[in-house]
Amino acid sequence: MNESNTARGAGPAPLPHPVLLTRGAEAETCADPSSVMTLLADTDGFTSYRSTFAEGAVGAPAHFHTRATELFHVIDGELRVLVGDEISVLRAGDFLAVPPHTPHAFAAAPGHGADVLFVFTPGMGRFDYLRLLGRVMRGEADPKEIAESAERYDNHYVDSPVWRAALEAGR
Repeated sequence: MNESNTARGAGPAPLPHPVLLTRGAEAETCADPSSVMTLLADTDGFTSYRSTFAEGAVGAPAHFHTRATELFHVIDGELRVLVGDEISVLRAGDFLAVPPHTPHAFAAAPGHGADVLFVFTPGMGRFDYLRLLGRVMRGEADPKEIAESAERYDNHYVDSPVWRAALEAGR
């Protein structure tokens, strides 16, 4: 290819990852007493899953990621989220992007369930972490395994008095 063809964009750029199709009917699911996670994609470029939270579901405690940006898109219902020290409610159609090193947490908003699409970029083999969460929530695995996996899955839990108070007030 000569320089003039390159400058004019003589062909499509290579894809950053192969085309990926996950059929909903064939996707793996992980369930615990208050949610169902449908595992959609887990590549080096991104991880994506859909969580359906029952009313009163606790979601995730305050945590942050050092490498990944976490994206939330609420498909239906209402999701209460903590970002830093601010709590807000995301409703159907809302989108949130949480950059690395930003403490955040989420749960179904009081009196509501929620259906949420999550995307992490970059991805990092998070499906094993989601499977572990399901096992812990069902009492099939020791919660210490979550703490021991913090570096591997880039989930670093932190204390948030603001989030604890909000959860207590919602009970």
